[in-house]
Amino acid sequence: MTIDPKTIPAPIAYQILTGAVIPRPIGFISSISAAGIVNLAPFSFFNAICGEPPMVMFCPMNRRPPKDTLLNVKATREFVANIVSEEIAEQMNLTSGDYASEVNEFDIAGLTPAACEVVKPPRVLESPVSMECIVHHIIEVSDKPWGGTVVIGEVVRFHVRDSIIDKDMFIDPDKLNPVARMGGPSYSRIKDRFDMIRPVIK
Repeated sequence: MTIDPKTIPAPIAYQILTGAVIPRPIGFISSISAAGIVNLAPFSFFNAICGEPPMVMFCPMNRRPPKDTLLNVKATREFVANIVSEEIAEQMNLTSGDYASEVNEFDIAGLTPAACEVVKPPRVLESPVSMECIVHHIIEVSDKPWGGTVVIGEVVRFHVRDSIIDKDMFIDPDKLNPVARMGGPSYSRIKDRFDMIRPVIK
């Protein structure tokens, strides 16, 4: 079928979008407010977008009032993108609730905040990879109820668990063991993979 998204309710268009664009990596974003209150929240609109310098993006959906993460990164221009392994998937899910701004989701999830080298927000010690980020750009994509704001951050430090990376700096996906977001309440594991060699055009 062919669907014009302008002819259907926004929640249905969102449902089609998030059901089709799968699996989506999860950015487990730690941030801190100007008053020093720590926040931790997962975002499935998340990805790597640039290699030099390395950059990542995540996109908080519009909320009234706005999500604490968005308020924090606007105020402090810093965040940490933590990768979610299957081992901490349940804890990640616990942080997805709409808690009051004074609540520290590290405490809710029983995760360990670890000091960073450059930015003030803590990283998740249990995460296999954490990326300290300085905000490069914040773009309000849409101010409509199902709209969102793209936050782009430059990675200024990688923290990678020694056991998952080899001497050539390749990360073993089996040891990383990430989980990804599907449509609705579903998640997936990255277990079934195959390789293809890109054609060389002479």
